[in-house]
Amino acid sequence: MTQPFDRFTSPTMACFRFVAQRGLLKPLVWSLVQVDVKGRENIDAHEGPFIAVANHSSHLDAPLIIGALPRKRSRYLAAGAAADYFFEVWWRKWLTTLFFNAFAIERNAEGKRAGASRRLLDRGVPLLIFPEGGRTRLGVLSRFKPGAAALSINTSVPCLPIALVGASVAMPRGYNWPKRGRLPVTVVFGELQYRRDSETPEAFSTRLSETVRQLHETIHPMPRATPKGTK
Repeated sequence: MTQPFDRFTSPTMACFRFVAQRGLLKPLVWSLVQVDVKGRENIDAHEGPFIAVANHSSHLDAPLIIGALPRKRSRYLAAGAAADYFFEVWWRKWLTTLFFNAFAIERNAEGKRAGASRRLLDRGVPLLIFPEGGRTRLGVLSRFKPGAAALSINTSVPCLPIALVGASVAMPRGYNWPKRGRLPVTVVFGELQYRRDSETPEAFSTRLSETVRQLHETIHPMPRATPKGTK
């Protein structure tokens, strides 16, 4: 029986993405910012799906991660994208799907697409998720929502912590194009993380957040949120 078309695992779609990502997107981004990649050996030898989790403060983040990953690990990578922004306008949905193999993530908890990420992992598709839920300001790390950690626990798929250093300076929130001068950015891949003992999703998520912070601080101190009522 003929299997139904699956854009996430289609070799033909993967070839189109290869051209879009490695022939267009990566050369463009790498020409606009000075990119350094560290820790790629932590994922290079891994077989099977994984859940990439990273801090998120710039529109550069997903292109940087996809371009920095070993090709065999990014071939079928699907990036979570906000359903209420990237999937509401046809051209934005088309571009997001082409360049990032995107799947919709709801930020308003409607539950219309519940289970989509797990079904992708079950088909062997690695995921890219930004657990903060949206871009933060000034590179400050916000609390990680526990969804990615819970997904990892429920599927026994490891999380790959990633720190993006300098992206918030090179292209801050509110900018539509990177600043001039090819500012430096670093992509730091950490070691794969699994749930420890009877760790709850909240505890695992907190540990992932702290791991990302530690990776960031191997390159540069990460700004911390200013307490309310202070300037």
